[in-house]
Amino acid sequence: MIRRYYATKDNSITNAYEENLTTRGTGSNMGASDVLEVFSIYGQESSTSSELMRTIIQFDTAELIADRAAGKVPASGSVSWYLKMFNAPHSQTVPSDFNLIVSAVSSSWEEGYGLDMDYYEDLTKDVIGSNWIRRTGSTSWTSAGGDYHASPTFTQTFSTGLEDMELDVS
Repeated sequence: MIRRYYATKDNSITNAYEENLTTRGTGSNMGASDVLEVFSIYGQESSTSSELMRTIIQFDTAELIADRAAGKVPASGSVSWYLKMFNAPHSQTVPSDFNLIVSAVSSSWEEGYGLDMDYYEDLTKDVIGSNWIRRTGSTSWTSAGGDYHASPTFTQTFSTGLEDMELDVS
């Protein structure tokens, strides 16, 4: 039996430098975007600089718990869970031969309404939405970039950078 559960909210958060290579876009929010991005850029601002973008996703666990109680989902330990995401083709260069590590987010967060993934101008202004610094409009992450469980982690290798993701997160 296959059951599908869809994300109820998602966002991409970043500490990337803005075009001026001086200011970081840590206050930006991309919660309303129809595309999720992840990236790492090294050495753009200086030889030791690093810029990251992470994707955070939430699923409705109440629906899953109700389905398990109704017998629509097998008991714990006898079911496999897969995270499936699809590549959005575009004209920009993509990295190849890299690993993507998936961890569970350990704090609640707000999605937000931002769209700008180029200039990071859709700032949450600490009102609504998560960003690199804040998980909600007024509450910071414990660690900048998001709060995550240390284990378990799940890894998928991307050879060409154009693959879809199908990751067993059981």
